[in-house]
Amino acid sequence: MELEAINAGILSIVPPVVAIVLALVTKEVVFSLVLGILSGTTIYAFSTGTGIVGIFDTTTQLMATKLGDNTTMIIFLCLLGILVALVNRAGGSRAYGEWAVKKLKSKRSASVATAFLGILIFIDDYFNCLTVGSVMRPVTDAQNVSRAKLAYLIDATAAPVCIIAPISSWAAAVTGFVEGEDGFSIFIRAIPYNFYAVLTIVMMIAMVMMKVEYGPMKLHEDNAKKGDIYTTPDRPYANAEEETVDNCKGKVMDLLIPIISLIICCVIGMIYTGGFFDGVGFVEAFSASDASVGLMLGSFFAFVITVIFYALRRVLKFTDSMACIPDGFKAMVPAILILTFAWTLKAMTDSLGAAEYVAGI
Repeated sequence: MELEAINAGILSIVPPVVAIVLALVTKEVVFSLVLGILSGTTIYAFSTGTGIVGIFDTTTQLMATKLGDNTTMIIFLCLLGILVALVNRAGGSRAYGEWAVKKLKSKRSASVATAFLGILIFIDDYFNCLTVGSVMRPVTDAQNVSRAKLAYLIDATAAPVCIIAPISSWAAAVTGFVEGEDGFSIFIRAIPYNFYAVLTIVMMIAMVMMKVEYGPMKLHEDNAKKGDIYTTPDRPYANAEEETVDNCKGKVMDLLIPIISLIICCVIGMIYTGGFFDGVGFVEAFSASDASVGLMLGSFFAFVITVIFYALRRVLKFTDSMACIPDGFKAMVPAILILTFAWTLKAMTDSLGAAEYVAGI
């Protein structure tokens, strides 16, 4: 359902402001997005005279529409979660972690490896966090890197890298916002101006290479040097049991092959949707591609390749691979919720005339 746009003036920016402020205060993103949406639908309902009933009717219908409009992106995210579950079940993450522990002998080398792996996995930030976190946690723990610093390294590479990567879920989402224009070309031209992403990556690399810590992070790292890597006040996960992987046949290739397959298949999927195999040039095909469809196709074929590869290697039976599907889906539920609410909030602010109001001032 596309809502009829109205001119709500300054009230049109209330929903995003509510969502951002509440997210900063409560640290609860889903809760903040929901209240941001409800504030917008409340303004819209009373502006159009539909009253209280219109608030909930508008919210549910708009959310359902956004879910339908972005089905391919949701399928892509689910497939990424399944791939992570497959790699973990096959022992690929464990094998890479054991290899890295032997090769990386210092805190800086462990931090650099974490950052490098985070930059390498640029397809999706959530996939990045799930993969890099499970792979590098044993390595950084062995070198007494605090969990807070590990979280910072993962966060400083996940979203910033994906935001400026042309082959990513972010590119697919952003290019879809520019109707009637070549969204992909606009995305490419905007990369140098994405100061948040560029400066965050530069800052992270500089801190790692120069071994500079300050503020609360310095406290975390000082405690980690004494052997306490869980140093936040509530000590989250200090007593949590590590995930156990029964499969000891896994090797480093069981991590690398799925990731490499995913990247190659996503590139092929994107140029396919752009008409590359119908004679269109590579650059032109990339520019004209339907990124969300291309990423969905690429992740599906990467999933198939991974299942076949593990079966041939005899590290996972077909039934074991299929058992990873619900686990992977569950891992991606938070990301899907956040994206759905963010899409709904965007549609709500559009309906209130926020773009025209901001442009006008």
